[in-house]
Amino acid sequence: MDLWPLYSQNDYASFGCLFGVRNYAGHRPLAADRGLPDDLSSSLRAQLEPWVAQGAMTGATWVSWADIAGLDPASGPEYYAGRLTWSSPSLPSTRRQQLVPAAWPPELVAEVGPRPHGLDGADSCTEWITDDLRCTYEPLTAGAVLGGESHWRHVFAVMKALAERFGAEDVRLVAAFD
Repeated sequence: MDLWPLYSQNDYASFGCLFGVRNYAGHRPLAADRGLPDDLSSSLRAQLEPWVAQGAMTGATWVSWADIAGLDPASGPEYYAGRLTWSSPSLPSTRRQQLVPAAWPPELVAEVGPRPHGLDGADSCTEWITDDLRCTYEPLTAGAVLGGESHWRHVFAVMKALAERFGAEDVRLVAAFD
């Protein structure tokens, strides 16, 4: 089935975590560069293979429900701990975003203030407001970027239900990127 009705986002942190595509955070990808599965349905192969062969789509790969179910939710990138987004409440169009290590660099602290306590081990977004900024910190663990609060919950619910019927190794998400 097409992914679109279940997932319509472009979250590069999750693409990096799952497939190694646009992996700006540096996740160790779960299923990078596997290519199209040998037993891919003929209709999907006819749709994807020409684009992949021409280079119009890259990063062709697949991930099974067994792979996803076995992923350690605490795993994350080696260097970056989170993604910080900030803007002025009076001028939200000035939104800025930056990947951040656990110890924030001095230039970031000068711009947004010190790192709040309690971000270590956070598994969901944390928001706060300073005198002139609205800030949101999102951890980059697999559990945070792919978990229940992410846009993947519907995809994974369908995969889990299918795996209960057909087996975890036999349910796959096939992906290629433009």
